Formats: sequence, structure tokens, C-alpha cells
Amino acid sequence: MREDFVEAVLNAVESIPAGQVASYGDIAEFVGAGGPRQVGSVMSHYGGAVCWWRVVRADGRPADGLQERALALLAEDGAPIRNGRVLIRQARWQGPRRVEPA
Repeated sequence: MREDFVEAVLNAVESIPAGQVASYGDIAEFVGAGGPRQVGSVMSHYGGAVCWWRVVRADGRPADGLQERALALLAEDGAPIRNGRVLIRQARWQGPRRVEPA
């Protein structure tokens, strides 16, 4: 995986404010490369040092295996949650239209 793509994804994720979320596809759009699966791969390998819980599936569900911890952190952030999902229409980060690779 290209280092510039990894850094762009991590920089975009770090920019998500508390109480807001972005989908994996949103992050790919923001960085202008890859897709949801590639962003998910970056997050699973390198995302531990950034606010990973603010990246969710398009339907508002956190990543498999991390749901309980992610939902607790999202609740601390003030994100709107119902039935184990972030209300993505209310909490979606509109973020930068493009994050240039470092």
C-alpha cells in the first residue's frame, strides 16, 4: 500500500471532529483515491493512533469486532446513536473535498 495514500487517509480521519463521523467511502472520496475497502485496510493496519471510531460503514455501524468500544467512544464524542448505529444523516462530516497526500 502506498505510503502517501496511508498518510492521506490517516490525516483525513484525524480531521473528523468529535460528534461527527465519515464512512469508509467518504474518506476515499476525500483523499481522491481508493475505495471503502482500501480505506478499511489502512484503518485496520495503521488506524490505531487516530480517532478510528469516527469512521463507520455507510449505514452507521462501526467496524466488526469493534462495535462496543466504538459506540462507547462515539457516545462520549456526542454522536447521535440509535440501535447500535450512528445516525449518519445527522452526524456525517462534510469534511474537506480533498486531502492531498503528504
